[in-house]
Amino acid sequence: MNADRPLEGVRSIKAKLGLLVAVSIVVAALVSEIGDRAGVPPWLTVPVTVTVALAVTQWLARGMTAPLRDMTRAAGAMATGDYTLRVEATSADEVGRLAGAFNTMAEDLATADQQRSQLIATVSHELRTPLTAQQAILENLVDGVVRPDDDVLRAALAQAERLGDLVEDLLDLSRVDGGRARLRLQPLNVHDLVEKGVAEAHVTGRSVTYAVEVPTALEVTGDEARLAQVLANLLDNASRHSPHGGVVTVRAGRLEPDRWFLEVDDEGPGIPADRAGRVVERFGSRPDESGGGTGLGLAIASWVCELHDGSISVIPTEEGSTGARVRAVLPVQPVATERDAGPAATPEEPIVSSPAAPTPTSPSQTPARPVVPSPAAVVPPAVPPSPFVDSVFGDLWPEAGLAPRVGLLLGAVGVGVLAGAVLPERNIGVALLLVLVMAGTLVLRVARLRSAPWTVVSAALAFGLASLTVLRAAEWVTVLAIGVIVVLGATALTGAKGFLALVGGLAAWPLAALRGLPLLGRTISATSRVSIVWPVVRTVAISLVALVLFGGLFASGDAVFGSWAQAVIPDLELDGLVARFFVGFVVGGTVLAAGYLAINPPRVDRLTAPQARPVARLWELVVPVGVVVALFVVFVVAQATALFGGHGYVRRTTGLTYAEYVHQGFGQLTVATVLTLLTTALGVRKAPRETARHRLVLRLVLGSLLTLTLVVVASALHRMDLYQQAYGFTVLRVLVDGFELWLGLLVVMLLVAGIRLSGWWLPRAALVSAAVLLLVGGLANPEAWVAQRNIDRYHATGKLDTAYLFTLGADAAPTIRAGLPADLSSCLLLSKPPAPPDDLLGWNLGRDSAADVTADLAAVTVPVECTTWLHTDYHR
Repeated sequence: MNADRPLEGVRSIKAKLGLLVAVSIVVAALVSEIGDRAGVPPWLTVPVTVTVALAVTQWLARGMTAPLRDMTRAAGAMATGDYTLRVEATSADEVGRLAGAFNTMAEDLATADQQRSQLIATVSHELRTPLTAQQAILENLVDGVVRPDDDVLRAALAQAERLGDLVEDLLDLSRVDGGRARLRLQPLNVHDLVEKGVAEAHVTGRSVTYAVEVPTALEVTGDEARLAQVLANLLDNASRHSPHGGVVTVRAGRLEPDRWFLEVDDEGPGIPADRAGRVVERFGSRPDESGGGTGLGLAIASWVCELHDGSISVIPTEEGSTGARVRAVLPVQPVATERDAGPAATPEEPIVSSPAAPTPTSPSQTPARPVVPSPAAVVPPAVPPSPFVDSVFGDLWPEAGLAPRVGLLLGAVGVGVLAGAVLPERNIGVALLLVLVMAGTLVLRVARLRSAPWTVVSAALAFGLASLTVLRAAEWVTVLAIGVIVVLGATALTGAKGFLALVGGLAAWPLAALRGLPLLGRTISATSRVSIVWPVVRTVAISLVALVLFGGLFASGDAVFGSWAQAVIPDLELDGLVARFFVGFVVGGTVLAAGYLAINPPRVDRLTAPQARPVARLWELVVPVGVVVALFVVFVVAQATALFGGHGYVRRTTGLTYAEYVHQGFGQLTVATVLTLLTTALGVRKAPRETARHRLVLRLVLGSLLTLTLVVVASALHRMDLYQQAYGFTVLRVLVDGFELWLGLLVVMLLVAGIRLSGWWLPRAALVSAAVLLLVGGLANPEAWVAQRNIDRYHATGKLDTAYLFTLGADAAPTIRAGLPADLSSCLLLSKPPAPPDDLLGWNLGRDSAADVTADLAAVTVPVECTTWLHTDYHR
């Protein structure tokens, strides 16, 4: 099986497609099952499975569509007159057979095109001699050199008749090119034929003398017109090459009982032996060496001789002598064949007949035709960018002039190997920060926009968020931080400014895995030309095999060596290796996709919303927005009434306690805030701005709405604060508070943008504010802050939600130890199963501080029964 085209031997395209789908499904199922059995989470298994399945599909599909792409390029070349391209047709299926038929068609078209060019050259060559003679006669008549007597007029008539005969002959010659020819055989006297040809040659006016050495009784059978054509070409060729006053000798005679010869000598420079065989070919002599000829005369004479089953040759000039001798050898009685029996030529017949349909002949009677060399079977060169990928992304994401990036590929592989080695079976800590920093440095190094101010700001914020992986032990903080880092990175690498552009840049990161496939293929191919790459890969692979083989033997044979190996080498069980491979593959692929996004960002700024048509009448916008503003005003009045009326008014009016009242509407207020932002965006798009009055009304209406929205945001934050004071603080409630606070910040930004009616900076400002809020919140240690608020509530009310405090992570441990009695804090901290100690790569400040606290508690407290305390609210 050909590794480059694995399905080449399959004879059906349907079978190929079936095999491709079946194998891809089997491979995907196998990879998914391996990941599932090894305990790999789905968010790692799915991308690896999809990538492997696509890679197998791409490998199996190699060569299936290549002939179609080659045919497209070859057809385009044919449209410009280039018929040299051929399709590599090696497969046995329908596409391969189509490629073979295409090559045959291209061969026929190339032959027909060459015949057309040859015919034009032949016509120009053959018509030149009689036209020159006729022009000389007419010039002599006009100049009065000769009188228009019968002889001169007969000479002019003879040249005109010869022109007509030449047209007929050229039509016949086109049939020679097309595989058809016809001779009119009749008895003729060679001496008379030569005398007539010499007489016509005199008309050209060349200063040469013609000597005839032909027996008067030499009788043969042949086509007189065609043989006259041979003689005319030979005499014309000899007279052109002869010096001034030279002698051209014409000889004829018997060679054998059934053969005769016709020979023409001149006194020119002669023909060297190395060129004698090429002179009878078309364009066999260069114009500068032939006195202005085109190199077609002897070729035409050769074809006529072949029609008579004869031949023509050039006798090489001996060294030191001059003169050229051309000899035609012909049969005395040519054998009549099927080629002679065809109908007479008519002007209506095509000049060039199709070579695909030649006149049927027997093998021994194949008509002579010029040998047309077949064009070289040139396979169209492969186009680097995949046409499919280009058609998918089009002008939005072009790729042009990108050289292979071997360094980027090796760097991404290195980051993937590092991630697979240090991340699995290790808590969040230094290892994750190291991988993030290395990946970010690699991508930033190759980024096209690395010097842009926005890229610098994004890189600084991303590094700050990445540091939370070492400072905080809470996994949710790490997840949010990495999510914001991804958005910052996609925006910085693509230079996105607008909202849709930002979304497009974020979507471009995973799509880069598809868009970058052509560059990846070129880069992998380029690694074979870097002499150091594959030797290094082979050396590392052999070294790893030796390390595993001999290290395993020594570790199993010596307990001390085995303990050292266990302390140094990570878990190498099958499940552990599978998990490391999945992690390394995903991380390396993600970094590689980010690298492609950095060196070839898409044109995301073209992603803009279509221009909205403003409302025709201003009240069409003012009325619905005014209704919303009125509702907001009523809501603010209700909030003020509840605030000043107190708990009693709320209970009398609603039947709810104040705590229930403030908790009831928080979610609705958050949704109302989001809807307000959307309403503002829609109002800005639909509002007319042609006049100062329009702009003033827009500012007043939307400004009132946003101002009232700030009151709603404040009400929502106040409600959540009262609820937490009554029922306790949680991380989720703090996150909701943070989200509502960010929404309020967006409202303020909209108010600022509305003053000048310009908000191009809003998407980036919103992203920066979100990153800064998350960074500040992460540095403030949210779990410790929540624990402290609950402890303060405990000191104020004597109530403590111990069940919730028990769920808080290591970041809250020092706060719990410092704020609660020893017995209670020991129950909350020591009841959890002890975590294994972290190594250097797994070090994290939050877990390290928690380990110190629990160690101190275990040393100074006596274990107590904590089951009841951990499942109910604790009361002093």
